[in-house]
Amino acid sequence: MAQACAEPGVRQAQVAARFSVSIAFIGKLLRRQRQTGQLAALPGRGGPARCLDAAAQAWLGEQVVAQPDATLAELQTLLLVERGQVVSRGSVWRVLHEQGWRRKKKPARH
Repeated sequence: MAQACAEPGVRQAQVAARFSVSIAFIGKLLRRQRQTGQLAALPGRGGPARCLDAAAQAWLGEQVVAQPDATLAELQTLLLVERGQVVSRGSVWRVLHEQGWRRKKKPARH
């Protein structure tokens, strides 16, 4: 895209239409090239910090081993009562899912 913009007589709008991108994207790309000399993408920003540290995640896994029938709501309450950490059920599920736990399914009826 930068080479297309460098061609004589070519406007940013023409380059944007040619590559099916917005004019603003072309402008940002050229600005990045002027400021840094590169067209590489900017590094990721990382996102928000985890609400449960590694120790709390390990503790949560131990609780599931000790109480395999515990629901997410019960585990959430245990985190609050025993560790003083307020987290959502979604956070509890994400930690368990990352540790390899799966949803408990109802047993088949015979």
